[in-house]
Amino acid sequence: MTRKTINNIKISVKTNFREDVSDLNHGSYLYNYRIVIQNLGMNEIQLLRRYWKIEHLNHGSSIVSGDGVVGQQPILKQFEVHEYISGCQIIVPIGRMSGFYTFQDLVTSEIFPVEIPPFQLIYPAIMN
Repeated sequence: MTRKTINNIKISVKTNFREDVSDLNHGSYLYNYRIVIQNLGMNEIQLLRRYWKIEHLNHGSSIVSGDGVVGQQPILKQFEVHEYISGCQIIVPIGRMSGFYTFQDLVTSEIFPVEIPPFQLIYPAIMN
């Protein structure tokens, strides 16, 4: 699991290779990632947007961005946690994801980015 705390927001990421829906013969490696976001600050915050850079080892990258996460723009009070599972596909056995969330402090109206800790997407057979 990868973890990082920035601006009183703790983000944890855990990945899982999905062999059941991947097609290795056709360059389709699918992964789920579970994100846990915890508000360690005093003020209520809302996750507004996401930005992902998905890197395919030696084959370029793709960008995914938009409002919220999995159709939600969660509001987190002090110490509250929001957890979600999403997924991505890469075209080679090794990749990486990085990015950031855009939050708004609902007390001060400040809008600020929080880096998502970069994480690896590695086909498990390569690790043996």
